[in-house]
Amino acid sequence: MFKKWLLALCVGGLTLNACAAPDGAAAGPEATVRKALLSLVPNAEINSIRPAPMQGFYQVIASGHLVYVSTDGKYMLNGDLIDLAKKKNITDDGWSDYRKAELAKVPAADRIVFAPANPRYRVTVFTDVNCAYCRQLHSHIDDFNKAGIAVEYVAWPREGVTNEAGKTTPTYNEMVAVWCASDRKAAFTAAKQGKTPKSTNCPNPVKDEFDLGVKLGVTGTPTIIGEDGSMLGGYVTPDELLRALKTGG
Repeated sequence: MFKKWLLALCVGGLTLNACAAPDGAAAGPEATVRKALLSLVPNAEINSIRPAPMQGFYQVIASGHLVYVSTDGKYMLNGDLIDLAKKKNITDDGWSDYRKAELAKVPAADRIVFAPANPRYRVTVFTDVNCAYCRQLHSHIDDFNKAGIAVEYVAWPREGVTNEAGKTTPTYNEMVAVWCASDRKAAFTAAKQGKTPKSTNCPNPVKDEFDLGVKLGVTGTPTIIGEDGSMLGGYVTPDELLRALKTGG
């Protein structure tokens, strides 16, 4: 919904779009920014508001999107913010900081981890048990581990949690069964090989992890995120991922 709103209101075809927001007084710039954004998108879930590197603007992360809103609540910028002197994408840095902080809140017990004894690198992978590229990536899990990479899986059923009828989706149910299995790693690998897990239920993090992925801008699987919060892509080979980790993405 937030994306559709952006497309409807912002000037199309530009890298950086300016959108006017209604005037409105509020106590303090953060409150002004929040009020302005919610006046345009009442149902937006605002996850983060903080001063932007660009004077006179705040960086806002809401409903899986990062935008910049002026401190007076009159203007919004949607697009990449580039530091020309440093030749650096400030928007990428903003996302990375936010992803790193949010992923740090996910307990190890809620992840399915495949790791070597002494990993050199750790990545978080938002995954779906029925995604072809996710299955291909997991087929190389031993090679990732041999390269010194710990792969920490979190759940992101691409069908979502519920369908239009309000019923839980088949993929969500399968991922719940995997996360509720007595041997999660074995159930996970079997599901990646096309074996439907035995239906079961228990307190599980699948919905919370799906919602987290939406907040972090995940739009498909697999999505690989480094320890620094940087997005490292979708399906990659062990050599490609190791190279990206060594060079900082």
